Amino acid sequence: MFKSGFIGIIGRPNVGKSTFFNAVIGDKISIVADKPQTTRNKITGIKNFPDAQLIFLDTPGMHNPKTPLNRAMVQTARETIGDAEVLLMMIEANSDVHHNDILLIESLAEIKVPVFLVINKIDLVEKKYLLPLMDKFRILYDYREIFPVSALKGYGIADLLTAIKEILPEGPQLFPEDIFTDATERFIAAEFIREQIMMLTSQEIPYVSAVMIDSFKEDEEKNLIRINATINVEKESQKAIMIGKKGAMLKNIGTQSRLNMEKLFGAKVYLELFVRVKKEWTSSDKMLQEFGLLKH
Repeated sequence: MFKSGFIGIIGRPNVGKSTFFNAVIGDKISIVADKPQTTRNKITGIKNFPDAQLIFLDTPGMHNPKTPLNRAMVQTARETIGDAEVLLMMIEANSDVHHNDILLIESLAEIKVPVFLVINKIDLVEKKYLLPLMDKFRILYDYREIFPVSALKGYGIADLLTAIKEILPEGPQLFPEDIFTDATERFIAAEFIREQIMMLTSQEIPYVSAVMIDSFKEDEEKNLIRINATINVEKESQKAIMIGKKGAMLKNIGTQSRLNMEKLFGAKVYLELFVRVKKEWTSSDKMLQEFGLLKH
């Protein structure tokens, strides 16, 4: 008997959804940074077992959106809730019930699929703090089971995967067993660049940056990938910060992105970055669609 199904990872921003996703899949697909809005799109990761295929969906953090960009991200998260056979609602062990947790629980009201509560970052707290936190969340929603884990250290993940496999429906293998994501290499390259922007720049810059891959050419004989990418920002002043003094910031973003790409793609990467001003793109439905952040 073979089982398969989609597992949605949901939760408010910065609870460790992408770190958990990467730990389960065993490779870095979803970018990670200590800032909200790191994940903007739904990202699929595939975990294969001899008797099952678990398809995980990493989603943007659930929050109260104030801009068209944020509304598009929350819409993506809500759609994932409807697409999954199992949902993992992730919270942090080192925080209390948050208003964004309540927002998410309210959106689960009509859900018929099982929901596991996953308490992440248990490596940061003493065990005595976990039981009161579990009790608070049990009152708010009827979770199928509760799993304390540490995505960073790998604690508790094997038990959670076993529990997911047990309740998944019987079904066919939906993806070839030799792939671990349906994301394109172009998408992953753009995300790796955006991750470095999140990590190396500050203030509003990470939130007004969108990366477009202009060209992605593979030279198999030389084991080389040539990538041209454009970083879009909203103002000339942001462009100046992104480029940096004598081009230092852009060079640093490019170098770190390239190293991550080479590790994942297993090839040498030649990366050329450009910066362009697209005024108020975060407020434009047309631009959000062009950048793949809003459905047509």
